[in-house]
Amino acid sequence: MVPASDAPGGFSLPDFASKKEEPQPGPPAPVSEPETADEAAEANTPAVDRVVASVDGDPITLREVQDFASQHGQPIDTNDFASSDSAKTAVKALIGEKLLEQEVKKYDDKVDEAQVDKYIMQLRMDKHMSDAEFRSQLQAAGMSYDDLRRHARLDLEKAMMIEQEVRAKINVPDSDVKAFYDAHQQDFTIAKERLRLSQVLIALPPNPTPAQVSAAQKKAEMIRARAAKGADFGDLARVYSDDDSKSNGGELGWFAPADINDSILAAVKPLKPGDISGPIRTSHGIHIVKLEEHEVPGVVPLSEVKTEIRAQLVDQQSSAQLEKWVESDLVKQHYVETMY
Repeated sequence: MVPASDAPGGFSLPDFASKKEEPQPGPPAPVSEPETADEAAEANTPAVDRVVASVDGDPITLREVQDFASQHGQPIDTNDFASSDSAKTAVKALIGEKLLEQEVKKYDDKVDEAQVDKYIMQLRMDKHMSDAEFRSQLQAAGMSYDDLRRHARLDLEKAMMIEQEVRAKINVPDSDVKAFYDAHQQDFTIAKERLRLSQVLIALPPNPTPAQVSAAQKKAEMIRARAAKGADFGDLARVYSDDDSKSNGGELGWFAPADINDSILAAVKPLKPGDISGPIRTSHGIHIVKLEEHEVPGVVPLSEVKTEIRAQLVDQQSSAQLEKWVESDLVKQHYVETMY
């Protein structure tokens, strides 16, 4: 059983110790039985290099099973492997992971460099780091930037596979969405008003000259015009903003209205989420501000959270659907052998 993980694009293994081994669909896996007393004794010997299963001819050793189980917080006792339900279930889970690793190879050519760039940029933004800080942290962790790109590509390939083979096949009716909404009203009730903002700042010095103000105003109007024509606001911030937030695509975060500059608040309050203000003059310079989100006290209408609820319900069903796909389809497409 191999459910999708919460990590972006990833898939992880279950709490496999909680479930006993069940028969796999498809052709029965050959099981070797010792024919002599010596072979029987050897079969029960927990030698770490002993092969206990294989997928398409690639062996899975007892050490792999032990390491895999420990990594997932469920160490197993392999002194009597043949009679250990937890050990057998760990093998089953590891076989599932191997099958998914084989399947994801079909998506090698479906992720482009731009997608990898965007994925890594989001990782960096989530950590609120500049590019230099992010690369320094990678180096300290012993990972090269090329290694990170390979991991990112694999995560994206996994996400694409899970989306197409699992999530897209889960149907959540509107009635289920409405039932969830009604049962969790407190989760969709906002107590205090908040606004999430991004900006491009064209800085001005103290006591700027009219020429400096005019130049900054023209630059701000150019940036606003490009944003209005569909240019990515985060990209514009990274190129043109004079604020430290430029490394995060202009993201400033959440604010209560009382914490926002009066001039900026007056400009963004009438906006709808996704809208971008005109140039706003403050003591710091000229701002172009994007209203990312606006939380208003009260119960959020179902129409505004319907997509979010449906995705959450799909997440809840994904584990079972992924297990079904592995055990009903992938096992039939590969040669799986167990040896205990």
